[in-house]
Amino acid sequence: MSTSQAITTDPVCGMEVSPAQALKREYQGKTFVFCSESCQKKFDSDPQGILARQSKTEADTTSVNSGDAHDGAVSTEKNIYTCPMHPEVEQAGPGACPLCGMDLEPKFVSDSTESEDAQLQDMNRRFWVGVALSIPLLVITMGPMIGLRVADWMPVQFLNWVQLALATPVVFWCGWPLLTRGASSFRSLNLNMFSLIAVGTLAAYLFSLFVLLFPTWIPEAFYEKGQLPLYFEAAAVILTLVLLGQVLELRARQQTGGAIRELMQLAPDTAHRITDEGEEKISLDLVHKGDRLRVRPGEKVPVDGRVLSGSSSIDESMLTGEPLPVQKVEGDEVTGGTVNQTGALVIEAVSVGNDSVLSRIVQMVADAQRSRAPIQKLVDQVAQYFVPVVFVCSILAFIGWAVWGPDPKLAYAFVTAVAVLIIACPCALGLATPMSVMVGVGRGAKEGVLIKNAEVLETMEKVDTIVVDKTGTLTLGRPEVTSVETLGDWTEEKIVAMAAAVESQSEHPLAQAVVRRAKADGLSLVEALEFESITGGGVRAVVNGKTVLIGKADFLAEQSVAGVDEARRRAASYQEEGQTAILVAVDGEAAAMLAISDPIKESTPIALKTLHQLSLKVIMLTGDAEPTARAVADKLCIDEFRAGVSPEDKHHFVARLRSEGRVVAMAGDGINDAPALAEADVGIAMGTGTGVAIEAAGVTLVGGDLRGVAAASHLSRKTMKNIRENLFFAFVYNVLGIPVAAGLLYPFFGLLLSPMIAAAAMSLSSLSVIVNALRLRSARLS
Repeated sequence: MSTSQAITTDPVCGMEVSPAQALKREYQGKTFVFCSESCQKKFDSDPQGILARQSKTEADTTSVNSGDAHDGAVSTEKNIYTCPMHPEVEQAGPGACPLCGMDLEPKFVSDSTESEDAQLQDMNRRFWVGVALSIPLLVITMGPMIGLRVADWMPVQFLNWVQLALATPVVFWCGWPLLTRGASSFRSLNLNMFSLIAVGTLAAYLFSLFVLLFPTWIPEAFYEKGQLPLYFEAAAVILTLVLLGQVLELRARQQTGGAIRELMQLAPDTAHRITDEGEEKISLDLVHKGDRLRVRPGEKVPVDGRVLSGSSSIDESMLTGEPLPVQKVEGDEVTGGTVNQTGALVIEAVSVGNDSVLSRIVQMVADAQRSRAPIQKLVDQVAQYFVPVVFVCSILAFIGWAVWGPDPKLAYAFVTAVAVLIIACPCALGLATPMSVMVGVGRGAKEGVLIKNAEVLETMEKVDTIVVDKTGTLTLGRPEVTSVETLGDWTEEKIVAMAAAVESQSEHPLAQAVVRRAKADGLSLVEALEFESITGGGVRAVVNGKTVLIGKADFLAEQSVAGVDEARRRAASYQEEGQTAILVAVDGEAAAMLAISDPIKESTPIALKTLHQLSLKVIMLTGDAEPTARAVADKLCIDEFRAGVSPEDKHHFVARLRSEGRVVAMAGDGINDAPALAEADVGIAMGTGTGVAIEAAGVTLVGGDLRGVAAASHLSRKTMKNIRENLFFAFVYNVLGIPVAAGLLYPFFGLLLSPMIAAAAMSLSSLSVIVNALRLRSARLS
């Protein structure tokens, strides 16, 4: 997994900030970083004073910590926390974001949920205590509305003090995390949802406390039917409802992290290492590169490795989504976390720890879930002015009701002003994009579609042209014997066994295709004698006393082999389809024709059909010759193709498409595809390909399957639609909610929103965004 960037402290607010994403200012030869423009402006106004205060704070901290230092106190990347909405905010350990007030979350993933559980349990505890204390408060204050008058049983003055006793722990214990976030927002001048909550609830509580202590100082305009204007229940219920929203949000974030935890749990806890002394069972952490490991049937493959001996079928569905097991033999690569099914394997550990495919996938998903879509910039701009505007609306509402409202004027004015503060919910605006991105990226990961960041997700929705490399993308990426036609009395098994015995001594890719076919057919190979490779022609050897000659038709004709014309006739139809035909002769007579090609993946036709249904134009680029490229393009109904292109040509072709106004996604798997992947609006790397291609891409398809391109397109469209729905909910809620809270309906219907109803509506707006985002967990991507 990636290492953390250097973290520097904002000299104004003391927040730790990632320099790569922070605002910067040069002063006296040093570079200072800031979490926000407001901190930067404060620094510009008095740099010497701020630096002096920072030096004093650091000195005090050093003095305190020097007595507490102990081994292991140095923070590591594992306990760096960051804000999901403001990734530039980083600090050691959990806390709240000083910009938006949201809970910070670990920057680097772990399969432990202790921190998340502790945070959720704390909020849950505060919420239920708030409920227990707020219910009797509501009974005392709202009971008369339903005929339940507690004042008939107890003195009113006593009940007023009971309200204070019940509300105080709700405000200053249950709601303490919310109030501290509000206070922090004012200190850094980054006003947010918690600024509104803190002002609204503290105004209600402190005003009520003042009324209770000094009732004679309160103007009569505040009294209603001779009763003291107390709003303890409003402060308590508001904070309790906000706590409910926090609990729901934390639970939703736990659920969105489920995709990551499921991936991390794929890896086994132990491995069986083979040493000179025998076999030992060790913790997965102790496996090193180069270790020999035994994997028995039914066990998970512990790390990424290469098969040294044995053969088996491997279930890779948990990573690729492909239900059919994949056959693995000596020399094949296996991925940690996949399940060995039928046979025993001995593998060599190739990538372990943070370098493994599984670890890289997990960190990629985590980074993508925290990334910000470009559409979020619009939301940020709105949110920047939203809270100050709400404060102004609250003040105007107070003035309007105090001047023109009915009696008791000031009571109405106060309640309305608080309701305006509480109903406004920048939280819903803030959650709209990150929640959808988190859930959408997690959903893609379960299907083997790994999104590098939210910007890629947004761009993918706009793609209208898919450019694909042929080899390894449309095809399997390695030549295979696709057809065997025998001549005379020879059987397919005998021909393949004899040819493979000869070709096993050659390193040519076509020779290896013949050997793989023999192994796949379960044929045993005998040793070939007197092997001879004839440059530009073919190979010759003796197998079981018979002279075997393998090569092209012209080569066999030159060697005076009989029956070449018939073999050549049979080969013609395969060559027209772009396949390579080689002939096998035994003791001077043509015995068989082998057709070899890079087979089209079974999933490719279905994937291309889906892409066309999505109105995407598909263009194939390949370095192969024209006949081969045309055969593949015609067979798959590809819209357009280019043959004989170099890596540089691919790059230029993608650049030309973009210059014509097309939004291009490029799918490839090799090093030669990396320049074109980087040039495209969205690069899509097949997970079966090279690390260079994967690094250059914005989307990685773990299964190396073109169906993943269609899945990525579906995912981007559904996620962006979900984001727009969330933003619509949030904007409409605030556009309608604030005027209603200010009393817009009162002149027409006599309706006035209480602060408690406003708090319930505010929590409901956040809940609607969360629930809508969670719908993506069950979205179909096919």
